[in-house]
Amino acid sequence: MNDTSTLPRRTALAIGAFAIFSAALPYLPGPRRFAGLGLDEFKLALAIPLPKAAEIREIKPEPATIAKPAPLEPLATPNLTFAPGSLQTFFAALERTGNKEPGAVTRILHYGDSPTTADSITSDVRRLLQGRFGDAGHGFLLIAKPWAWYGHAGMKLDGEGWQIEPASQARAVDGFHGLGGVSFRGQAGATSTVGLTEDHTRVIVYYVAQPGGGDFALRSGEVQLGEVHTAADEKKPAFAEFPLGPGQRNIELRVTSGSVRLFGYRFDRGNSGVQYSSLGVNGAQVQMALRSFEVGQWTAALQHEDPDLVVLNYGTNESIYPEYIAKQYPEELRKVILRIRQAVPRASVLVMSPMDRGVLEGGEIVTPPALLQLIDVQKRIAAETGCAFFNTFEAMGGAGTMGRWYHMQPRLVSADFIHPLPQGAAKVGTLFEQALLQAYESASR
Repeated sequence: MNDTSTLPRRTALAIGAFAIFSAALPYLPGPRRFAGLGLDEFKLALAIPLPKAAEIREIKPEPATIAKPAPLEPLATPNLTFAPGSLQTFFAALERTGNKEPGAVTRILHYGDSPTTADSITSDVRRLLQGRFGDAGHGFLLIAKPWAWYGHAGMKLDGEGWQIEPASQARAVDGFHGLGGVSFRGQAGATSTVGLTEDHTRVIVYYVAQPGGGDFALRSGEVQLGEVHTAADEKKPAFAEFPLGPGQRNIELRVTSGSVRLFGYRFDRGNSGVQYSSLGVNGAQVQMALRSFEVGQWTAALQHEDPDLVVLNYGTNESIYPEYIAKQYPEELRKVILRIRQAVPRASVLVMSPMDRGVLEGGEIVTPPALLQLIDVQKRIAAETGCAFFNTFEAMGGAGTMGRWYHMQPRLVSADFIHPLPQGAAKVGTLFEQALLQAYESASR
């Protein structure tokens, strides 16, 4: 790992480069938006150096232990392994949902890094699972776009007037980043608008109740849905629900007075099915959840969702730090898993490895050895903590895949050799969904 004394300056450079890239991004032509960027620029924008521990206040959870599970059992697909019972909650939820039991919703939270910010891969998994088990609603969506490319399939999102604090970059001092890892502060006049392509029956707004908090209101067209007063005696996460009627697909949130702090929305459809929330943060690393998420508020957010499955899909941004992977990473991953188990002990947890990534070496696109090192650590920690493990890297073809994808026609990966293009993302999403279904069907026999 590089000398940590240089990291704050490199972090500042990374964020500066990222800001310039974000500002220019809307003016680049859509399909070729990433084509002209070199690998070094993307390293700055996406592989933000690890900060010194002294820079971030870590809030430690109550002491707890995780029982060591039985040995892993391989499934029909070699890319997904799990300990007996580790996916039981998820499988039971799918069973209820598949039987169309009233109100049976299989809720999945998928945490990830930059591809997930554009609902890449996750949108394909959502579509496939909902096609089989039913559509229970879109799930979580941020208040506005922290990054120019942020978006979710089937949703239109816009916002103005927000001070935005992503946990991986402009961290909130108090560690309140909500469910999705981004905090939004707005004064009177700040707005957020959402366009839905399908009817939903309910929208939930995630916000902070706090002393001196202001007010915000929701409306759909000419219909006022309600107003929320965020003032409270103490600061805490809060949730406001609003019913949606047929045809109410355009939602506007407006800060009407004072200052408010929001996190995002959740959209429900009021029927049985799958709800798949894509929770991506640009430049995210597993240490983000450990060091930048205040434990109490993240616990409250997770408990509000009561997920059946939590997916931890980090690793790309850590994969250029071999010394960190060997020393600090195993314990940090273990602690993040522990915090999830403390918050939602009934949930199944799945560690999803990063995809292959490519680096130029002697004119060839090759896989960095540190990536393999990281995936080995993930697999080991998943086994030790009773989590399922999906080896995305092996499922997509192993070492050198991004080099092959880049030279394919059409290409499956962008010019940074990291971010999949839509067809590549669909391939990975399909592989993951197929592995989940094979595991479910195998367990159901």
